[in-house]
Amino acid sequence: MLIENQKEYWDRVAIDKNFTTPFQIELFSQVVDKEDKILDVGCGYGRTLNELYLQGFKNLFGIDFSEKMVKRGTEQFSGLNLCVKRGKNLPYEDNSFDSIILFAVLTCIAKDEEQVFLMKEIKRVLKPKGILYINDFLLNTDERNEKRYKIYENKYKKYGVFELPEGAVLRHHDIKWIKEIISDYNDIKLETVTYTTMNGNKSNGFYYLGKNIK
Repeated sequence: MLIENQKEYWDRVAIDKNFTTPFQIELFSQVVDKEDKILDVGCGYGRTLNELYLQGFKNLFGIDFSEKMVKRGTEQFSGLNLCVKRGKNLPYEDNSFDSIILFAVLTCIAKDEEQVFLMKEIKRVLKPKGILYINDFLLNTDERNEKRYKIYENKYKKYGVFELPEGAVLRHHDIKWIKEIISDYNDIKLETVTYTTMNGNKSNGFYYLGKNIK
């Protein structure tokens, strides 16, 4: 039910929400060729893929469970190949992509086991020595965030999960957890940063670049 509620939320705000966290495209371009086949998992309306498209990357694919987000992206960026994710698994064969992008997706997944499943699917469809790029949010220690973490900790059985007034369920992560779920990759760069969220607030975050070990 939680996943379905999340889909309803993102469909509802698809036209109005503009994502603000920056994509480290210069770093990404150092290890990914313009001819490489790239998949953006949880692509939203295709903002990140469009940045790549404008820089000469053409073999681009995006998938998202929000039909309205995909519709917006298809209309806004006609050069992108976006599709709707239906079902739990990624609809691609093993070793299909040279690089996979996971941009502010983990924050939308409250449960550890669902994050682990997604990471296994990503590893499955990523080629050996393929590149993984992740951008997401970390736990904060300010009064506003700590208060809402504590309010929702019992409900979601996880410190760092919280609800927005408009209906989204989001998660901020312990960096130890992030390091655990990327342990199957050789690290290229893991950097902690401060982001501005889609609602204009400041939050701790990180970006990560790694190479598939398999």
